[in-house]
Amino acid sequence: MKNEVINSVLSANDKSKDQPKLVIQQSMWAMKLYGDYDQEWSLEKKFEQMAHAGFEGVFAGLPAKNEEKLWRRLMEEYSFHFGLESFPETAEDLRELLKKAADHDVLYVNAQVPDGFTIGEPAISRLQELMAEADSFGIPLFIETHRGRITQDLIRTAGYVSALPDLRLTIDLSHYVLAGEMTDFTIADPYFDQLLKRTSCLHGRITNGQQVQIDVGNGDHPMVEPFQQYWQRGMQYWRNQAGSGDVLPFVCEIGHHYAVTPNFQPSCSWNEISDRWKQSLVMKKIAEQAWDKTKEEQKV
Repeated sequence: MKNEVINSVLSANDKSKDQPKLVIQQSMWAMKLYGDYDQEWSLEKKFEQMAHAGFEGVFAGLPAKNEEKLWRRLMEEYSFHFGLESFPETAEDLRELLKKAADHDVLYVNAQVPDGFTIGEPAISRLQELMAEADSFGIPLFIETHRGRITQDLIRTAGYVSALPDLRLTIDLSHYVLAGEMTDFTIADPYFDQLLKRTSCLHGRITNGQQVQIDVGNGDHPMVEPFQQYWQRGMQYWRNQAGSGDVLPFVCEIGHHYAVTPNFQPSCSWNEISDRWKQSLVMKKIAEQAWDKTKEEQKV
């Protein structure tokens, strides 16, 4: 296959006739090992807290068998959208996942595609095959910009965007800012712009170029402004192309394994320096502010 149009699905769509809208989702990975008094919140409490805070969906892998019945009940009770996390290396991997997900009401599939050492034509071919597979299921597929994956490098990912006119992205700029130790975005801006024009989903995490995830306080950290501006630009590009029922997911993804602790222990995060849940609420607010600014621009 040579740079042919494969997947025409620009956006997630909720099958309504509503105006294009932003949907804030919470990453279930971000809720891992989070709770009170060294006791992790139950699944019921996690859903209750997310709904109370105004989240409209979750981003997660398929639920475990022993939680599937409860998961379905909670998803229905809170009318949550479901963004499906995936890590497919081949079209067959994706096909098997989508078969398993067929009886879940999946809004879109997000793919972190292995691996960071696959480049050039082999990488383009892999992405084409995954896009074609998702298209055969009629489900939106968004490739995440992520370190250690096929999108490891900012410049090569911009190359994929040039080569594949229908490639749609989940934008997580924290990985590229960290990998490039960026504090000045001047040189990277044209590459960011190429990627932002393919925005179909956004992941909310802010880095300072040294740590992939930082505590931004109440949103007054100096790195908030450039990230919010890029999110707003991606949102604006998306709005300019979106139609009735289209949905732009913004996932608050303050990572469990990215948490800063006094003594890092992969299996336990109770001694985190920052509060992941409170920071998720800050990310939500920053995203909503960016979206409101795009609505203001639409009126001008």
